Amino acid sequence: MTSGHDINELKRRMQGALAVLKQELSGLRTGRASAHLLDPVHVDAYGQSMPLNQVATVSVPEPRLLSVQVWDRSMVHAVEKAITSANLGLNPQTEGATIRLRIPELNEERRKELVKVAHKYAEAARVAVRHVRRDGLDVIKKLEKEHKISQDDHERLSSEIQKVTDQMIHDVDQLLGTKEKEILTV
Repeated sequence: MTSGHDINELKRRMQGALAVLKQELSGLRTGRASAHLLDPVHVDAYGQSMPLNQVATVSVPEPRLLSVQVWDRSMVHAVEKAITSANLGLNPQTEGATIRLRIPELNEERRKELVKVAHKYAEAARVAVRHVRRDGLDVIKKLEKEHKISQDDHERLSSEIQKVTDQMIHDVDQLLGTKEKEILTV
């Protein structure tokens, strides 16, 4: 087990937590249309549950409008039902194989709720990053106990792990700040 490999592995795991946060934040509605808004929607199609993007194309023709072009006309009703049951606060309007979704204006109360949700996602990401740090520190503690690394190496590696952790927490805070501004400004 080389120390360089451990640090890179820890970075990779921490970046995984960051990637999950980005995905969760992209699903939060900000009053502007985003194709990612429909990512959590699953359609009962062909005897199984499939993500919406496997049965239709989602596009954003206008800032407050989503357009869902269903590939198989027989699936239009199932897609409409899936969007409605996803509880996204969207009202599907169907025209042939195209489903239009108007994004309503967000009121102040709803914006504050979304900011709270964003903070919850960010805190979960921070906790995940700290768990990875703890795992890394446990490994180097064990290596020192087994006399595979010196106390100086232990200190140096601990310091490196803390630097990586601090950077990742900073990245989480930056993502949260950007999303918060996006939610609160129109």
